[in-house]
Amino acid sequence: MPELLLHFIWEHCLWAGLPQTTTDGRPIDILSVGEHNHDAGPDYSHARIRIGAQEWVGNVEIHVNSSDWFRHRHHLDRAYDNVILHVVSRADKQVFNSNGQIIVQCELQYPHEQDYLTRLFTEAQQMDSARERIHCAHQLLHDPQMISNGWRKALLYKRLECKRSSIERLLEITNGSWEHAFYISLARNFGFHTNSQPFEQLAICTPLSYLQKHRNSLFQLTSILLGQAGLINNDETMAKEYAFLRTKFSLSPLDGSQWKHARMRPQNSPELRIRQFAALLWQSEFLFSRLMSTADLNALAELFVIHTDQCPQMGRGSIDILLVNTVLPYQYAYAIHHNNKIQAEASAMLMEHIAPEDNTIIRQWRQLGQDIRSAADTQALLHLYQHYCQPHGCLNCEVGYQIFIDKQLKLF
Repeated sequence: MPELLLHFIWEHCLWAGLPQTTTDGRPIDILSVGEHNHDAGPDYSHARIRIGAQEWVGNVEIHVNSSDWFRHRHHLDRAYDNVILHVVSRADKQVFNSNGQIIVQCELQYPHEQDYLTRLFTEAQQMDSARERIHCAHQLLHDPQMISNGWRKALLYKRLECKRSSIERLLEITNGSWEHAFYISLARNFGFHTNSQPFEQLAICTPLSYLQKHRNSLFQLTSILLGQAGLINNDETMAKEYAFLRTKFSLSPLDGSQWKHARMRPQNSPELRIRQFAALLWQSEFLFSRLMSTADLNALAELFVIHTDQCPQMGRGSIDILLVNTVLPYQYAYAIHHNNKIQAEASAMLMEHIAPEDNTIIRQWRQLGQDIRSAADTQALLHLYQHYCQPHGCLNCEVGYQIFIDKQLKLF
């Protein structure tokens, strides 16, 4: 079996309905297959897997045979140390990470009919070459208005509701502390997708209360965050300061190999982003309350301007991403929590005044003739792609349902 086919089966949940277990017999519940990683490192990130009674969030690696783990030399690569599940077609060997720890494995159960697998492999090859996930692309090219403004607005609110649910889960973890939950979410989004997972782990293993004790010292904040990230490198002064703070708070740092540097512009390097994050915490007392009480977009952006020459400024594009993915969803969730629907809608509508995002998914929509004017449009279309196009939820989509009805009418 080609590995590409196993990726296709995993990503499209073709294992659904069949019981999955670890190779040592524990039941597995796949809550989310994660996001396909096309860069170096494990195949899928941000997967959510329940193994027995324990829920895990992390990376998944997929191989045809377990022994491929060693053939690809993952046992020597620290970037694979945080793999939570090794998914294989045949478990022919127990595998270990670079620390010698056993990696949990699953022989994925899926339909094995040869004709079915042949057809799947053809589809997988086509998908791999075209990366086509927008199944109504042909119809949209002829009629871009099939995605109505009303559907876009509904999609924007669906996305905000999804983010609100994630915020509520984080509040449970942080014992209802909005400030601490926001700190973790902001850290995650400072990773700007590529390094979002290690940035989130950095915030989790470095409690906000510890940082607040040293908020008046930018050097100490930078030392503790870079040290916790495993990225101090050869700065002896900073390493000495971190050693003191690590002992003071009994901290455990991350493995620095988790951070991705490949094909990354210098202004997006994890070291620089951590320095900017530290500077923001240093200069911004009561940051959460100030962000929640500010309704003017330029005033919100101004709160992210770094007032120190010890690290470069963030560009307005980066600030806009933080506003769209962190600040405005928290404003929306915070307003809903306090039964202020007018404020919630005002926060959502601020996205109409932020420049549209630019990524591979949005570029696909542009190629299909979609008019994209703001972040409200991009957030709506991202939600449409991720929650309807990718999981084949066409009949739950306004466009897909209309196409289905039109086809039915033509039969009569």
